[in-house]
Amino acid sequence: MRAIIFSDIHGNLPALEKMLADAGHADRYICLGDIVNYGPWSNECVDLVFSLPNCSVIEGNHEAYFNNNDYVSPNISKRFFDFCRPNFDRCEKIAELPKKLEWEGYAFTHTIENGRIYPDTKLSLDANHIIGHSHHQFKTENGGFTLYNSGSVGQNRLYINIINYLVFHADEHQVEMRSVAYDEMLVINEMRQRGYPRECIDYYNNKQRLN
Repeated sequence: MRAIIFSDIHGNLPALEKMLADAGHADRYICLGDIVNYGPWSNECVDLVFSLPNCSVIEGNHEAYFNNNDYVSPNISKRFFDFCRPNFDRCEKIAELPKKLEWEGYAFTHTIENGRIYPDTKLSLDANHIIGHSHHQFKTENGGFTLYNSGSVGQNRLYINIINYLVFHADEHQVEMRSVAYDEMLVINEMRQRGYPRECIDYYNNKQRLN
């Protein structure tokens, strides 16, 4: 069985479509949350994810924000939320999503204890984990357990034009970390057309690119 595992699409439809094309055949999909917010296509990304065959979707913090219609942090994410949430009308699809899935010896969650997990984050793992949330792809070993971060499909924090995701080869019990480039200007130009606030456009425009 071949499973595609991905996270943090953040309304980026071109990146999601590029990832699915790059990934090829899958027997199942696991989305680790944060389909919505930031990018211009939250509705369309939710529709596409939920149309995938044999797809499990975990709740991310941005699904929770959209469901509660509230974002409390006074940072750039709040500016994106204030622009994106009024245009979102797929709440029935993201309501009551599970926070955890267990499969093939791994616990799949959006993150662990609401933290941003990086390779040097101090953790005490009690199981194998596959997570998202921090928008950085990596693998680490801890206390005899393995943790993978799938990275971000739609908003890589290192290089904005790079998509990260995982391929889980269940028969061999192996996880493959994948990266593929896409044209980030498709997102930035659409944000301009839709009248996003300048600081939101600058947030994307000022990110590093991998050439």
